[in-house]
Parts: sequence; structure tokens; C-alpha cells
Amino acid sequence: MTSNTTPDISFFHRLADLADAETLSRFRSPLLIDAKYKEGDRFDPVTDADRCAEIVMRKLIEQTYPDHAILGEEYGNKDGNSHCWVLDPVDGTKPFICGIPVWGTLIGLTKDGIATRGMMSQPFTQERFWADDTGAWRKRGTTVEVMRSRQSTLANAILHTTNPISHHNALADKFETLKDQVKMTRYGGECYGMVMVAAGHIDLAFEPSLQPYDIVALIPIIERAGGVVTRLDGGRAEVGGAVLISASASLHEQVLRMLC
Repeated sequence: MTSNTTPDISFFHRLADLADAETLSRFRSPLLIDAKYKEGDRFDPVTDADRCAEIVMRKLIEQTYPDHAILGEEYGNKDGNSHCWVLDPVDGTKPFICGIPVWGTLIGLTKDGIATRGMMSQPFTQERFWADDTGAWRKRGTTVEVMRSRQSTLANAILHTTNPISHHNALADKFETLKDQVKMTRYGGECYGMVMVAAGHIDLAFEPSLQPYDIVALIPIIERAGGVVTRLDGGRAEVGGAVLISASASLHEQVLRMLC
């Protein structure tokens, strides 16, 4: 392929097929588990599913688009041109280890640093969410367009965050204030919870400390479903950090004012 070729979504499905074969065969089965160091987390696991899924995806990308850059959670950065693949082979390794199907494989593509296409694959529930130039889509048997909720009232909003104890330092009190003003707060959904904003089932998702591979694949899905995703400073979320996802612009503005 030429260096300036932008892959169509069929290539994302090929990558997801390869990753699914590695992750699903190991889910709810004996795993090889190691722990990485992560500040503020005494157990940050990585499994053979994480490693093997990233290896097969990287191999196909390197064979098909050798000039493209790659950033993966497990095997780091490969330099390339203005296209960069951003891979999280198992986003939600802790629920993966626990046998809870809220993990997913995240496959994102940036062009000049902006997320242009993305996919989240959850093979146990047989679901894929993706975004291309035509919109945001979900497939579970049949393919349907996904649309975020139109909720704009904070008191009626459902809030999601992965870890209830990670909102530390200056954000802790502000997050408690936000919790007190929404209809309900749910925890532990990882990438699955974030993509549910795009699907219209959750209105807000907040994560205080994301890496690029945690969010890049989800940005196009959320935005093309009509949602909003930024850092708390209002900037684009591709670089990670403290990230807010909202079903509507008005809801997003309300919560940014509370958390900033």
C-alpha cells in the first residue's frame, strides 16, 4: 500500500478478527499474568492475551502499511508517517482476568494527530462499534447506526467512571459534587462504558488519567454518534489525560465548568 493510503473499515475488521482469536480463546481460561508498574496502582496486570493480540495486529499493519506509525500499549511506538495506529489489545485487563465482559480491543487511527477512524471489538458479546466517514455503527448480527442520547439536563444524566477511587487530589471534591447532581453513577465499565455514551445508554463518562491508547479509537465513534469528547482543559483528547465524554454539548459545558 502507498504511504498516504487511508485504510477503509474492512481493514479494521481484519485486525479485530485477528485480535478476537487471541483474546476470546483465553477469556475465562487459565492465563499467564504479569504485573506492570503503574503509579497509584499496586496491580496493573498484563496477560498473554494482551501481548498476543497486539503482536498479530502489529504484524498485519506492518505488512500492509509499512510506512504507518504504530503506538501500542504493550510494545510501544514504531515511527512512521502522518498515519498512526493506536492499539489497546485488551482495554480492561482487570475485568478480563475476572471473567467480566466489559473489556474490548481498541483499534484507532490518527492522521496528523487527529483520530479519524476507530473500532472497539468485544468478541464475547459478539459486538463491534466503529466509526468511518459515514457515521458511527454497531454490529451484533446486523449493522445499525448508533446515536447518543439527547440528554442535556444534569439531574437526569447517567454518569460512568471506571474506578471510584481514582479521582484523587483536586478532582476528588469536584467529582463528588458532580455525583451528587446526576441521576446515578455507575462504575467499572472500562471502554464498554465509554462506548455506551455513543450508543445512547449513558450520558456522561469521566476518566481522570487516560493514555492515548485508551481513548483514540473511541473518539471518532463518540463524535460521529453526536457526542462530545475533550480533555478537561477543552482540548482534544488524543493525547489522553483527564477526559470527559458527554452526550450533548450543553451537558459537556456544564460538567467542564464543575470539574475545572
